[in-house]
Formats: sequence, C-alpha cells, structure tokens
Amino acid sequence: MSNKGRTEIATLGEFGLIRHLTDQLELKNDSTVKGVGDDAAILSYASKQVLVTTDLLLEGIHFDLTYVPLKHLGYKSAVVNFSDIYAMNGQPKQITVSLGISKRFSVEDLDAFYSGVKLACDVYGVDIVGGDTSASLTGLCISITCIGEGESGRIVCRDGAKETDLICVSGDLGAAYMGLQLLEREKRIFRGEKDFTPDFAGKEYLLERQLKPEARKDVIEMLRNADIVPTAMMDISDGLSSELLHISHASHVGCRIYEDRIPIDYQTAVMAEQFNMNLVTAALNGGEDYELLFTVPLSEHDKVSEMKGIKVIGHITKPELGNYLVGRDGGEVELKAQGWNSLSE
Repeated sequence: MSNKGRTEIATLGEFGLIRHLTDQLELKNDSTVKGVGDDAAILSYASKQVLVTTDLLLEGIHFDLTYVPLKHLGYKSAVVNFSDIYAMNGQPKQITVSLGISKRFSVEDLDAFYSGVKLACDVYGVDIVGGDTSASLTGLCISITCIGEGESGRIVCRDGAKETDLICVSGDLGAAYMGLQLLEREKRIFRGEKDFTPDFAGKEYLLERQLKPEARKDVIEMLRNADIVPTAMMDISDGLSSELLHISHASHVGCRIYEDRIPIDYQTAVMAEQFNMNLVTAALNGGEDYELLFTVPLSEHDKVSEMKGIKVIGHITKPELGNYLVGRDGGEVELKAQGWNSLSE
C-alpha cells in the first residue's frame, strides 16, 4: 500500500465507494437477471440446482499484507470460492463481495483489490452481483459468497465414495505451502535488515501457487468430456490428509494412499530440502493447493489414467481397515488431520 496519490475512502462515502468499485461491471451469464445496483440481485436458475458457498478471510489470520499484493489477494479471494463450486462438479456463476475496511486503506488500495476480483471473474466467466462495505477496527475483512449451478444427477458431494473406488488428485501438492514458507522466511529477514531484496529467483512456481492459485475448471471439463461423474469430490484447501478423512467420514469408508504416487513438483522438493522439512508431510498437510481430490469407480481406471495432470494415488477400503498412507517400504502410517486450522491459532 502506498500513500502516493492516496484518496481517502471517507471522501466517497459508503455508497460512493460501492459505485466507484462496481460501475463498469458487465454481466456474463444468462442466469444473472439483475446484478449490482438494487437492494438485491435477481438470479434465474430455471432447470438447474443452485450451489452456494461462502468464505470469510481475515487479515492476520488468512493473509499477511506484508507480502500479499492486494490485486493478488482479490484474485485469490474469488478463486478459492470458485474452487468450492467446481468441487461439487458445478459451475460458478455469480459472487457477492463484502469488505470490512480500516482507515489505513485508501480508494486506490480497494481499486487494486477489486481489479484482482474482476480479473478472476473475467477468467472464469463469473458475475459480481452485490456485496457490502463497512468500517473495521482490525484491518481488512473479506467475505465472498459464490453462487453456482449444477445439473441434477451430476452434483458430487463428499459422501458417495464406495469400497474399491480409485482415489485421484489433480496437479501436484505441497507447492503452495512451500511458497508460504518462503514468503515467511523472507519476511523475517526483511524485518531485520534495512536494505533488503527478497531472494525469489527460481522459485516463481511456488510463489504463484501461494499468491495466485487457480481453480481446476479444466478438470471438471475433462471429467465431463470423458462422461465420468466422480462418486465423491473435494478441493484441497486444508491438506490432502484432512480432505481424505472428510471423505472417509462422510462416506463411511476407509482408504489407502501410496507415498510414491503423491504428485510433487521439483521446486517443492528442493524447497523442502532447504527447509529441512519432510516432503511427504508437506504434501499431505500443507493445504491451499486448490487441486481436486475425487473418487471414481474402479471401472473408470483406464479413462482417468489417460487424463493429463490426473494421478491415481490409492483406493477406498472397508471402514474397519482405517485410513493409511502406505510408504515406499510397504509400511503403513495412519492418516491424521494435520492441515491448517484457523481456530487452533
């Protein structure tokens, strides 16, 4: 945040600020009958089922503005909500954006945040249809609600996994967590030095995974094109272990995943070694990857194995067999929900 060309929010007032941020919005979806500008938006989902998800992000808990640019924060705030809709095998269509703002933020700061939200909405074809602003005494608070649509019979929940189903993940895991560790390390160095240049050379992928994640719309399209409806699905926001245990609990099953099948990027492995961290632990528990974890019937093995960027990492078992990671040596370690939990801070 900079004081150059700073416009105080008070000069616009609440309604002036909302008009300033939303004046140029263009609607993209037929289901959006009326967007920003009235007491409520009007949406029409005549033949579809409606999906709704909400995320609350608090400064100092979910993000640190020491190293998170406001435009990136806006983009990420929107994308993590889109990811929840995709994780239900749906399509995000509208969002509302509500902000609690302290006096240290200027109009230009909010322009930067909103430019990130708008960019995400342009990339994923989503309409901004409302929201609210309020004063905050504790920094920046962000609440985004996303509305999506799903087809009856194709919406996927957590509770449908069956014994012998294959467990699949998209992309790679642990990179976002390593990006966070890198940013936190450079922040600590920055606080102790006057003339400081962060050392991010060769680590761009890790930073992008943390600061500008993408929702896996492409995976949903691949599954549709292959005529596959997963039996259970979640996005990986709190860590692979936690999400697997959510599916196991909701579906009343157990699982086995295999250490040598967990997809991990080379930069993630290098960074874990530098931090003297266990690589598999980072991949299992890091979180914020926003990849898709899903189960499919064993009969779909050939189809999912041919999909680019999809890895079969294990299978569903009987509930009495528990939830375990099978190591490279064949030994088994019980999975624990050790992902990030804001309420434990």
